[in-house]
Parts: sequence; C-alpha cells; structure tokens
Amino acid sequence: MTPNGLKWMTRCAAAMLAALSTTSAGVSAQQISEARIKELIKQAAEQLGQPSATLQPIPQTSPSATPPVVRLTLDDAVKFALDRNLDIAVQRLNPELQDIAYASLKSVYLPALTSTLSQNGTTSASTSQISGGSAAAGVSTDVFTYNGGLTQSVPRGGGSFAVTANNFRQTTTNNNSFYNPQYQSTWSGAYVQPLLRNFRIDSTRQQLAITKLTRDISDVQRRATITNTLSNVRNAYWDYVFAVQAVEVAQQSLSLADKLVQDNRTRVEVGTMAPIDIVSAQSEAASRKQALVQAQATKRTTEIALKRLIVSGTADPNWNASIDPVDRPDFRPEPVDIPAAVRRALSERTDIAIAQKTEQENDVTLRYLQDQMKPQADLQATYGVQGVGGTQLVRSQVLGGDATTIPGGISDAFRTLFAQNYPRWTVALNLQYPIGLSAQKASVARARVQVNQIQAQLKQVELQVATDVTNAAIGVQNNAEAVQASQVATTLAKQKLDAEQSKFEVGMSTNYNVVLAQRDLSDAQNTELRNILNYRKSLVELERLQQTTLGSLGITVIGR
Repeated sequence: MTPNGLKWMTRCAAAMLAALSTTSAGVSAQQISEARIKELIKQAAEQLGQPSATLQPIPQTSPSATPPVVRLTLDDAVKFALDRNLDIAVQRLNPELQDIAYASLKSVYLPALTSTLSQNGTTSASTSQISGGSAAAGVSTDVFTYNGGLTQSVPRGGGSFAVTANNFRQTTTNNNSFYNPQYQSTWSGAYVQPLLRNFRIDSTRQQLAITKLTRDISDVQRRATITNTLSNVRNAYWDYVFAVQAVEVAQQSLSLADKLVQDNRTRVEVGTMAPIDIVSAQSEAASRKQALVQAQATKRTTEIALKRLIVSGTADPNWNASIDPVDRPDFRPEPVDIPAAVRRALSERTDIAIAQKTEQENDVTLRYLQDQMKPQADLQATYGVQGVGGTQLVRSQVLGGDATTIPGGISDAFRTLFAQNYPRWTVALNLQYPIGLSAQKASVARARVQVNQIQAQLKQVELQVATDVTNAAIGVQNNAEAVQASQVATTLAKQKLDAEQSKFEVGMSTNYNVVLAQRDLSDAQNTELRNILNYRKSLVELERLQQTTLGSLGITVIGR
C-alpha cells in the first residue's frame, strides 16, 4: 500500500470516529454538511490520483466531411465482391491467357499460303553452234516466275500435305528453242503420313493436350478463388458485425459503470456510503472506457478488412464510406450429415480436380514418350503434272536454220497441264530406327514414376479432404453447443446483476459485488456474441471445404 493510501485511510478513520462520536452524542449522520462531504470526496480523489468528475472522452480530430453511410447486407457484400474484388478480377484473366496459348499452338494446323514472284535474266557465252547463239552476242534468257502453294499439317494422324503451282514465262535469244516466249506450268501435290512414331501423338498434339488441361485447371482455380474469396467476405462481414455488437456491449457496460458512479455519489452525499466507493466505481468506469476504446479500434480494423474484399481500389466509393452492417448472425442449429458432407467434398473439391487434371497431364506426357520409342516409318506420296506452251518455233532440219512461227500463249501450257500429258508420281517409305534408346527409356521410366506419385498424392488429398470436412463438421456441432451454453450463462449473469443491484439498494450487498456482476454480464455477452460468430463462421468453413459456397449463394461460374 502506498503512503498516500495510508494517509487517506487514516483520514477516513478519523472521519468515521468523528461521525460515530457525533452519533453517540445524539447528532444524526445527516447533519454532516454537504460541503464537508464534497471535500472528503475531493481529498480521496486527489490521494488516489483519480479525477473527481465523470470520465470525459478524448477529443478526436473530426474529418473535414462526414463520410457517407452505406447500409450493407451480407448478400450485398457478396455481390460487391463478385463485381469488384481484385483477386477475382486477376484470376478471371488466366483462362483467357490459356485460350490465347492454345490458339497459338493450334495455329500450326491452319493452312498456309505461299507465293513467289521473281524475275531474272542471264546472258551466257556461245561457244559452239549447238548453244543457239552467235559467238559475239551469246545467248540471253529472261525468266519471270510466279508460283503459289498451300501447305497444311493434319491434326489427325500427324500427316502433312503441300500443293504447289509453279509457273514461269521465259524469253530467249537461243535459236534452238522450240518456244519463245515459253510458258510452263507445273502443279504438284505431296502427302507425308507417319505410320508408327508420331502417328497417335506428336510434340504438337502433346502440347495442345497439356495446354487444354492447363486451361481446365485455370477454370478450376478461378472457381476456387471465387469460393475462397466469398468465404472470406462472409467471415469478414461477420467479424465486422461482431465488432459492432462488441462496441454496443462495451457502451452498455460503460453506461452501467457511469450509473453506478452517479448512484454512489448520491449515497455519499446523503451519508450512506464512504467516499472510497465513488473512487472504486470511477476506476471501474475507466476500465470500461478503455474496453470501449479497444472495441472501437477493432471495429475500424475489421471494417477496413471487409472493404478490402468488396472494393475495386481506393477510388471505389465504398472505400471512403462508413459501412453499416444490416444483417445479424442469428443462431439456428443445423444438423450435419458428416458422411454426406465428405462424399460431396470428394466430388466437388477443386484441389482434387486439379490433382486429377495434373494426373491427366502426366498421362499425356507418358504416352508421348512411349510413342517416341517406336521406329519412324513415314509414307510419302507425290503426284504432279506439267504443261508447256507459248509461241512455237518450227525449224528446219538444219541446225540453226530458219523457223516457222506458230502463235501460242499460256493457255497452251494450261491445256497440256489439264490433259496430263506430262505426269510424274512417286511413292516412298522412309524408315529410321535408332540404335540404342537409353535416353528415351529413362524419360519413360521417370514419367511412370511421376504418374504413380500423382496417384499417391491424389489419395493423400482425398484423405486430407475427408479429415478437414470431418473436423469442420465436428466444429459446427461444438460451436452450436457453445452458443447454447453461453446463452444460458448470459441469462444467469443478467439475473445475478439484477439481484446484486437490488441487494445493494437495500444495503445487503457491496459496491464490489455489483462491479463484479457487471463485469460478469459484459464477459458473458461478449462470449455469447463470439460463440454465435464462431458458429456462423464454422458453417461458412464447412461450405467452403465442401465447395458448396457458390451453390448455397445461388452463383453459377460459367466456363468457356
């Protein structure tokens, strides 16, 4: 005990002895002057370092403008999150990126047009009579080429084909040429078909299959992100509701403490209570004020946590608004069928779906590696026709003699082309068998191990899912029982406080007992609120673990 406390107790004892002596002399306690009572209260407050007046709130800097108030239901919070949550917005772009990657890979199977336009000229020296020119001038040749073609890979079977049309116009000073100008057109087609390796699967089809599965995984991940985000929104909403109700409980508790201070002051004034009881009540009021400040701080932080999930950025109007939660966490015990919940989770969980897609990716890679161990056998077939035409020069039998001109043009080349006067074709089978497949065998063995590993991991995930769902269901049941027990405790705490106050008013209880009863009621109310909140959050968690959050909210995630 401090020296100041000893001095104060000494003064109180002297005052009580004086009062008793006055009473024995026949003087009533009500004859003590009111000024003296106030002086005693002031002295007691000064000695204990407590203010004699009621606690005043700490002044706070008010904003330049009052923020707007947004009344928010739980459904509204969910809708805002679906429309504005940045995590969901980011995840929505991943399937689009996978679509672009898939389209880029699949473009290999689109037809490609080829064309060539060129013109060239050459002048060759004439060194003999059969070269077709004079020794002085030589032989000049000009060629204009205009070619076109179409190539395409075939996704089924891994084959490829090419169709080309080669055309040129040639003029020459060669006296031995039969056509001048000469038109030549060649149309040809070729097809290459793998028979063993790359027939069922090749690198392109492997990447397409894996990219498609990756795209499916991104859809599953998007659904998982939406589910987890909406679960977080619901939990954040209930946390904020609890913080708001905790502030209300703290304010009620502070009001009871302030009322006790006023009642005690009145009793001191009439001489039925010692001044120390005012200080004790003021100390309790100060503690309640501190609890209120802490509850208000928690309310502000939980409000920010909720806003973080339902706004699209700091420019969102809800970011600077004050959120007023409308819904309250009611308590309705719901039965939980644990085996049904586990079965539902095993069929709906996104992590299981992702593990299954990963297993399929490994199967694709294994099939491709096994295919690469086969010999290469490619069947190649080509067919082409050639046409020639132009202005024909009919010469005499004498080499280099005069020629008779028969007019003609490119139509002659096309006529002989379609008449298939000059066909050509080939059929070939190209075989290749590598000696030694140690690298390929090692790749296949590694892929098999990875497939087995994924299968084991899938079973591990399923077991973990069953464990999590079972624990969550048990948690729901435990929280329901905790709510029922806390409701009874709150009712009894209120009855106890009423009884203590009634006893205190008739002098059968003490100020200390009333303060304890107030604390017990405040704690019981907070415990009940926390248990109800835990129950609501445990239901949210159970839905999240079963991946039934979207269904319970009536939300459908559209895929492609």
